[in-house]
Amino acid sequence: MRIARDYGAASHRTVTIDLRAIGGSALTADIAVPKARSVDDRSRGIPITYVPARNLVFLSLAAGLAEVVGASDLFIGINAIDYSGYPDCRPEFVDSFEKTVNLATRAGAEGHPMRIHAPLARMSKAEIIRLGVSLGVEYARTTSCYDPDERGRACGECDSCILRRQGFLDAGVADPTLYVTRSVRARAGDR
Repeated sequence: MRIARDYGAASHRTVTIDLRAIGGSALTADIAVPKARSVDDRSRGIPITYVPARNLVFLSLAAGLAEVVGASDLFIGINAIDYSGYPDCRPEFVDSFEKTVNLATRAGAEGHPMRIHAPLARMSKAEIIRLGVSLGVEYARTTSCYDPDERGRACGECDSCILRRQGFLDAGVADPTLYVTRSVRARAGDR
């Protein structure tokens, strides 16, 4: 809410969704978040941190709101390059959802199609970080961690922290993330 206000969003709504009711993921159930996985481990299969149908749920809710407010462009910040292999982060999913939303909504049926935009989908983490810097993103106000501590500090060891750290390193930008320990450093070649 603070970020929406600070950047002058025309409106902001909070929709509470408790995906823990579904479970099935280290992010929504009592399952340990994997730590310090190797590049090989991170490149095989769909990890336990995948939240079943999360982006499908988010885009469905966004499409419902878009119909109510008369919006035709939906944006999602998924990435299919430096990511953990989640099926709902692939461009094929976005293309398929766009077709589905235009079949399943009044807006689509009445000739007012929605467009789904995923501008970060084909960018590396380093490219995303450099773009964010050029746009004035305050990365210290963001986090990517799957397992932050009680104070909100990033663990530095989960897949998301490793990818984020490596992205900052590759971009040549200082990482402002508050990690549990500052001794956690990106390892060269660890993506």
